[in-house]
Amino acid sequence: MNDKNNKLLTMLQLQGEMNRWVHEDWANQSFEWYRAIWIEASEMLEHVGWKWWKKQQPGLAQVKLEVIDIVHFMLSMELSSARSMPEIAQKIVGEFARPRATDNIKTSIELLALETLQDHQAHFDIIAGLMQQLDMDFDELYERYVGKNVLNIFRQDHGYKTGEYKKLWDGREDNEYLEELLGELDVNSLSYREDVYASLSSRYSAIL
Repeated sequence: MNDKNNKLLTMLQLQGEMNRWVHEDWANQSFEWYRAIWIEASEMLEHVGWKWWKKQQPGLAQVKLEVIDIVHFMLSMELSSARSMPEIAQKIVGEFARPRATDNIKTSIELLALETLQDHQAHFDIIAGLMQQLDMDFDELYERYVGKNVLNIFRQDHGYKTGEYKKLWDGREDNEYLEELLGELDVNSLSYREDVYASLSSRYSAIL
């Protein structure tokens, strides 16, 4: 099994853990994963900037984080199928090998939203195409995915569902702090996941 398969298996396992944290019987709840995907796609477009009547500076880091958010929902959609994790990982690897996109990132984002609304399926081939347009390789996807997964768990641990968690830290979104922390930590560390959580906890406590 190649490295990409192994990393996808890790991502699938992490996603399953996160979903069980939100709802123990999540797989039988018929959650509308497709809806979350197209809404996140619209948020990605906002970060790219599409308003011709005002000056906008694309936020590349935030665009990439929206890709990660969408991958969370796509993995959840795949985990809801009857296939095993190794089968799902192999399927996704195949889709990554056939990237699909339009001639610019804005219409690629719209393609993702359109096809997701049409068939309610996960389109990793379009994600792969978007990643090429963002100059984002699979290793970066993996690093950012693990980081965002930990942030999601951190949010839940600190009252996200009950409304106690503060997503804005001193006027900045927690996603922005995560971006900074990922640049400071060693992704190859065996304790990488724990390191991200500890760093988030330390920064959250210091600011709030």
